[in-house]
Amino acid sequence: SPAMQRFLGPLLCLWALRLPAGSGVAARGLDVASYRERVRAMFYHAYEHYLESAFPYDELRPLTCDGQDTWGSFSLTLIDALDTLLILGNVSEFQRVVSVLQEGVDFDIDVNASVFETNIRVVGGLLSAHLLSRKAGVEVEAGWPCSGPLLRMAEEAARKLLPAFQTPTGMPYGTVNLLHGVNPGETPVTCTAGIGTFIVEFATLSHLTGDPVFEDVARKALKALWKNRSDIGLVGNHIDVITAKWVAQDAGIGAGVDSYFEYLVKGAILLQDKELMSMFLEYNKAIKNYTKFDDWYLWVQMYKGTVSMPVFQSLEAYWPGLQSLIGDVDNAMRTFLNYYTVWKQFGGLPEFYNIPQGYTVDKREGYPLRPELIESAMYLYRATRDPTLLELGRDAVESIEKISKVDCGFATIKDLRDHRLDNRMESFFLAETIKYLYLLFDPDNFIHNDGSDFDVVVTPYGECVLNAGGYIFNTEAHPIDPAALHCCRKRKEEQWEVEDLMREFYSRKKTKKFTLKRAPDHREGENAKDPEDASSEKAGEKRNSKKSSHSLLSCPSQSFNSKLAVLGQVFLDNT
Repeated sequence: SPAMQRFLGPLLCLWALRLPAGSGVAARGLDVASYRERVRAMFYHAYEHYLESAFPYDELRPLTCDGQDTWGSFSLTLIDALDTLLILGNVSEFQRVVSVLQEGVDFDIDVNASVFETNIRVVGGLLSAHLLSRKAGVEVEAGWPCSGPLLRMAEEAARKLLPAFQTPTGMPYGTVNLLHGVNPGETPVTCTAGIGTFIVEFATLSHLTGDPVFEDVARKALKALWKNRSDIGLVGNHIDVITAKWVAQDAGIGAGVDSYFEYLVKGAILLQDKELMSMFLEYNKAIKNYTKFDDWYLWVQMYKGTVSMPVFQSLEAYWPGLQSLIGDVDNAMRTFLNYYTVWKQFGGLPEFYNIPQGYTVDKREGYPLRPELIESAMYLYRATRDPTLLELGRDAVESIEKISKVDCGFATIKDLRDHRLDNRMESFFLAETIKYLYLLFDPDNFIHNDGSDFDVVVTPYGECVLNAGGYIFNTEAHPIDPAALHCCRKRKEEQWEVEDLMREFYSRKKTKKFTLKRAPDHREGENAKDPEDASSEKAGEKRNSKKSSHSLLSCPSQSFNSKLAVLGQVFLDNT
């Protein structure tokens, strides 16, 4: 029935991504299971040494076996690694860390913090852990996912960032004092990514808490960047958030810009927002026209389009993964293979690589164990199952273990030419690099759920479906369940419709096992009755007497006029 199709839409979208049985077996002789276990061992080598030598500091210093605060004073590696623990299947440690964070993390401190980094690592990490808590066996409070201690912590951290957005343009300062707000002498110059990388976390926060302020400021910042693009459709690298004048006019897809483009796409998917996708597609045209050469992307002057830096930056390696999300898989693979040749040349990606000369750039020879190329490999493998992508994962494991592993963890590679190391292990190594490697080698992980398994939870606003897959990773690789955004709003007609559709779905799928439990009917003005009784008919009559509305849980049956994809699966506009 049409109603059943609307309910099953999100699940069918995800079923299309399902890998065939046995997809975890060796490709080209590569033992996927063995590499998966090696990645697991890498995680625990780093994680346990952080706990032993660095906690409660933000990061581990692996050469001296001690710790340091870097982006605040949040025990940052612990927050960043939390959802990775669950992805590796360690529910007991996840539960322990949740308790530790509730007791030990305080945001009411006199610290100057990066608005961008605090958002993606702290707010994003806490939101993800909050939404995964029930799956991890944490005893959640009544009203979850619309309430909970980790959600309150994420909200508290985000509120500390709000003063940064109080500018004439709506574009935020780059740094804020968590106790006093923006310092009087704070520079108004912020990078583009530091302005446009909030919509995923802040919209999630608004939908879960009911406070629109977070999504509102994130949208205003996104639109301010869009308004200030050049006549040829490009944005620069740094802008004055008071005057909206571009200070650095280099345009590209890499450092200082990268996650702005990423969040237009992911925000569009998360929120089913046509405007955000349209903005990205316009940027994509300009990027192809002015910066793309032989499947490389250069840096150009934002007003003229003339080449300013013919370099590849390691941070740009996220781009093939982003291309896969909009269904541009062929172009994504070609660019990925270019980047992979650089990895093979050095055993890692140098921060800067001079494309014409085919070598590193002076003082940019390091590799701080960044995840971006591995991230793209994970997305593209979901879309293509090309064994070349597993080979990149293999090479990453071998390189990192050979070059970077030390007694107390894994150290940043200061120079890929001679393998000198630096005394730092960034928190993103456990949040992103290890996570994407593990997911590349673990096709049956719950993160890759195809929609055939899901949970139904009861909220104060009715029942909602969670854990059906389609997770949106923030730019620190913290997965957000998009269905959760529809759990905490009271839209009665749509609630009734979803409940009735679920009943119909149960009756048709009695032979299939689901992780479901029926809960009492909490509709206002009606007594809880048997699912098959006449109450659903009455509810249906009420709904049918009104103009049909779009279901909260509908799949991307695109209002987008363009192709869109989730984890590489392309959907076409059939509306």
